[in-house]
This record gives sequence, structure tokens and C-alpha cells, in this order.
Amino acid sequence: MSNKRLVVAGGNAAGLSAASYVKRRKPEIEVIVFEKSPFASYGSCGLPYYVEGIVRDPMELIAIPLKALREKRGLDVRVMHEVTEIDLKRRSVRVANLESGKDFELSFDWLVISTGAIPLVPSFMDKKIPGVFTLRTLEDGIKLEHFIEERKPRRVTVVGGGYIGMEMAEAFSARGFEVTVIERLPRVLPNFDPEISEKVQRKLTEKGVRLILGDGVKAVEGDKTVRRIITEREAVETDLVLLGIGIKPNVELAKKAGVEIGNTGAIKVNQRMQTGVEDVYACGDCAESFHRILNRSVWIPLGDTANKQGRVAGANISGEDVLFPGVIGSAATKVFELEVARTGLGEEEAGNEGFSTETTQIEAGTRAHYYPGRKPILIKLITEKGTKRLLGAQAVGEEGVAKRVDVFATAIWAGMSVEELAWVDLTYVPPVAPVWDPVLVAAQVGMKS
Repeated sequence: MSNKRLVVAGGNAAGLSAASYVKRRKPEIEVIVFEKSPFASYGSCGLPYYVEGIVRDPMELIAIPLKALREKRGLDVRVMHEVTEIDLKRRSVRVANLESGKDFELSFDWLVISTGAIPLVPSFMDKKIPGVFTLRTLEDGIKLEHFIEERKPRRVTVVGGGYIGMEMAEAFSARGFEVTVIERLPRVLPNFDPEISEKVQRKLTEKGVRLILGDGVKAVEGDKTVRRIITEREAVETDLVLLGIGIKPNVELAKKAGVEIGNTGAIKVNQRMQTGVEDVYACGDCAESFHRILNRSVWIPLGDTANKQGRVAGANISGEDVLFPGVIGSAATKVFELEVARTGLGEEEAGNEGFSTETTQIEAGTRAHYYPGRKPILIKLITEKGTKRLLGAQAVGEEGVAKRVDVFATAIWAGMSVEELAWVDLTYVPPVAPVWDPVLVAAQVGMKS
């Protein structure tokens, strides 16, 4: 009797997490992972730091080399192989070998769909112009770096003011380029509340980054290479364009097969990461997540979530009964000297979801007042009126921001009220925190409001 087989479509965070878990717990199961790019198991979140030059070699972003995945973990990982079709009745996949041009069919007992997300590209970009890039895969980063080395651009335009746009604005600026950021909404980092975004905007301007806000891109012009971007209000001369306007879940493979897509546009799954088809799982950036505050499915694509979801899928395929407990939207980024982080719901977001809210905003020092290097940190809390339940927190400052937001995330995860948080026993030592940590100050003020 032949061994049972798990097929994984997509060989990065979620897919490899699921595959590794199954092989570790059930070594008798044949595990085959198909990845359409030349690389597997890499940290795409590190790509801006490769472009900036902090990471010298793109291969440093690979978490586990192919040889180790195959020899140490016992996984049959095949790069340059794309799953092009899923036949749910036959319980098989069709796979294209992108190097040989041949394809083949393979049966499965379990299937994990971990096809990730793909960059949004404006409709006017149907003509590919050299010098216009997205940054999602390791290949993207390598191609971008080769262009910079060969063409020596002087002016760079980043379209989109979200996480990737901010990180790339810093990366390009650090390399001495003239940087322009175009964002169609009125502020950068639009998923943060205005008080936080404004501080980031001031920092960008201080660093010489030109901001064009509330203005959409209509066209990108060029022939042999990109020359200018046409917005609704002006023309911006440029030698390189980085499109960072967002991503969407890569669900076409699942959709064509008849796997249900949720209201978010991502693959609908339960908390075991099961789709509506028996023995077919989905995890990572192509799948939905359960939101613990909103008590419904959302799509919040993040690398740490992908890894956790993959592990949950792997556990359930292995015969365990494990639930993915959900997300609350915790995220952080760094823009020049500023750390920026959030968790839970923002003020406008909470209002749109029907919550009656109160907000608290404080600025406090990150260390004892007498200890050198003390930095200000701005914290904003969003609480539910009446119950004082903590719904969200956002912060910006030059140090210790993520540490504080992690405390708020833990409190929200546990369903704590702001009064309970106000007396939590946090660490204190002058070089890293004052006696009353900014977390406690914000909670104390929130408790009285």
C-alpha cells in the first residue's frame, strides 16, 4: 500500500510551515511542495533592507536553504514548478515545470493552498516599461537591484504610502536618490490614525522626501526606460518607479477549482484552516483570518500570521485538532528613526464597525527623565465607551514603540479593560523605562477619561 501524499501549492511561509509540521509528526506521509519561483523559504519583509544595503546578499533572506528542506526536513520541494490546476473530483493537481516547459498530473490525499498574494498593478500599466517595479518576491528584489546597479537612477518615485512605500522611501533615500512618494489618500500610512501619520510625514519631509498626497496616478510614461509619472495635478520626472499601492490575495487557482472565496476576496476557511472541501486547506496571504475583536473573517496578510496558519493546517492534517485563535491586526514598521506600530482597531475603524468609542492620547518619555537618550513616544488608545474595554492602540516614537504596542496587543487579546491594564506589573529600569511606563500612563489617563 502506497504512502499517503500531501501536496502544497506555494513554498514560502505558510506552505512550508504546514509541510514541515506534517513531515515532523507523520514522517510516513509523502510531502511535495511546489513553488513557481526559483526560491523558497525566504523573508520578503526583508527586501527593503536588501535594497537599502543593510542586507548585502539577497540569499541572506532565505530562512532554510533548499538542501536543508530536502535533506534535513525530508520535504520534496520543487522550485520553478507551478500548480496550474486543481481537480477536486479526481483529487489531483496539474503542475507545470517552468524550466522544461512540460507538465504532469499528481494525485493528493491532502492539499494545502498557500499561493500568497500578488501586487496590485494599475490598469494603465498594461504596457511594461523598463524601470517600473513591484517588490513582493526575492526575484523582484534582485531585478530591482540589478536595474539600480546598471542604470544608476537619480530620481525615484514610490507610488503608495503604505508599509512597503514607507520602507522603500527610506531605502532609496539612504542610497542618496531624490525620492518622491505619491499617495492618492490625504496621508501616508492611511491605516493609522491621523495623529500618527502626521508625525511620519514630518519625518519624511525632514529627510528630504517629497510628498504628493491626495493625488492619484493617471499614467506612467517612457519608452526604453521610465521617464515620468502623470498624476491628476502634475507630471513628475523620474528614473525609477516602485509600485507599492497594495496587494490582493492570489486566489485564481482555488477559485477555478471551485473552492469558496470569502467576502474579503481571500479563500474562505474555518479556524482549522479547512476550506469547504474535505482535506483541502488554505493558509497564509491567500486565506482569511478570524478577527478576535470583530468576531468575523478578515484579510490581514502578514508573515507571522502565515507561519501560524501553516502550523495549524499542518497540525490538523496530522490528525490533531488545533484552532487558529485569530488576529487583532498587530503590525509595525520603521520609517527612518521612527518606529510606528498599531494593534486592534483605529478610531475611525472602530466607529465604522459600530463601536461607541473614547480615545486617549499621551506623550511620555521612554526612559527615566535623568537617563541620557530619553525619547518621546506618542500613544493613542481607543476604548469602548461604558465598558472601558481596550479596542486598539497606536504609537510612534524613536525607540521602544513595538515593545509598548505588544503590551497593548496582549491586553486586547486577553479582553482586558483599560482599568486592568493601568496596574499591570511592568518592568522598570532607568535605561529602558521610567517608573510609570508610557503604557501605564496612557492606561491611567484612559481610565479617568
